[in-house]
Amino acid sequence: MEIPLDLARTLAVVIDEGTFDAAARRLRLTPSAVSQRIKALEQQLGRVLVVRAKPVRATDAGAAVVRLARQLALLEHDTLSGFGLAAESSGPVTIALAVNADSLGTWFLPALARAMERHPVVFDLHRDDQDFTAGLLESGAVMGAVTSQSVPVAGCLVRPLGVMRYEAVATPAFMGRWLPDGATQAALAAAPLVDFDRRDDLQRDHLRAMGVDPEAPPRHFVPASNDFATAVKLGLGWGMLPGFQSDAELALGDLVRVGGDPIDVALYWQQWNLRSPLLDAIAAELVDEAHRTLRPVHSARGSGR
Repeated sequence: MEIPLDLARTLAVVIDEGTFDAAARRLRLTPSAVSQRIKALEQQLGRVLVVRAKPVRATDAGAAVVRLARQLALLEHDTLSGFGLAAESSGPVTIALAVNADSLGTWFLPALARAMERHPVVFDLHRDDQDFTAGLLESGAVMGAVTSQSVPVAGCLVRPLGVMRYEAVATPAFMGRWLPDGATQAALAAAPLVDFDRRDDLQRDHLRAMGVDPEAPPRHFVPASNDFATAVKLGLGWGMLPGFQSDAELALGDLVRVGGDPIDVALYWQQWNLRSPLLDAIAAELVDEAHRTLRPVHSARGSGR
């Protein structure tokens, strides 16, 4: 049995776009034609490939087909590049990557900008906690990911990137109001903090290390890396910030350390094991940038954002 490549690519576009209508516009087909292609592929494989909801989601079988379609598109681009024909193809190849918010907001994008200067590529970035980005590799949603997982996902390569060091910081005014005697357990239990989202464990880990019930303090939720840092700098609460976002303010005295040990979060790069020159070139830019900006990987604890 063979998987028709045009049908597999159609499925990948449907999953990317989230609806049959949007996929039809991108493919310049009617929604009915797109639906018929997906039905034909499902009938040929004897599997349900999509959950017809909003947005459309791939089933486990569908995810395997989407992964195949993405791999073939990448290999096709590499082959055309080898013939010197990449510029004559249908356009830049789309590379889907997963990255955690703090990396995206600090060191990640400059590496992609350099890669784009040298290669005909556009990026489809998926933002998630680094503890969960590996799952996007497994599902075929992305080709590479910044992750906290050092063990390679099946069919993937892994390389160390470095360590992001987080410290608990706040404004001097916040410290004077909420922690006038320092980071005592009683004061930390009452002082407001800033969480990225409900999966952000950095502040909880810090409170546990300080002997404080991590659920006791009131908390703000600010689910964007730069806005999270801004909320801390405006005095909404204390929070764990990486050095990229706090060093200048600490030097100027606009922020001060709350107290307690920093939390180091080790990051790794994982990508499909395809021997793709394009994916390898992108990975090289990311690894070089990470090695310039992050601390060397050593024993790290905690989970970041």
